Amino acid sequence: MKNNAIIAAAIAATVSMSVSVPMNAYAASKEKCYGVAKAGQNDCANLAGTHSCAAQSKVDNDPGEWKLVPAGTCTDLGGFSKEDAKTLLSQMPAAL
Repeated sequence: MKNNAIIAAAIAATVSMSVSVPMNAYAASKEKCYGVAKAGQNDCANLAGTHSCAAQSKVDNDPGEWKLVPAGTCTDLGGFSKEDAKTLLSQMPAAL
């Protein structure tokens, strides 16, 4: 019975490694781009911390919302890096 557990753990480790390598390569070819997401099409949490899930942005091109885009294309799309988006948001007047 102990051998079955060892074999199962070895198989699980092998499978998880084979899945993580392509995902890392995929992630390396993408970057977070702030300010380009359309309403309801953001990829995850916003900078303001008002939500922590995808598809919850309320307006188009909110500088606090982001989408993954091909690496090196963010500025071409009119977007911002995280640092630039934080700076921009800090300069905006508070919403009423």
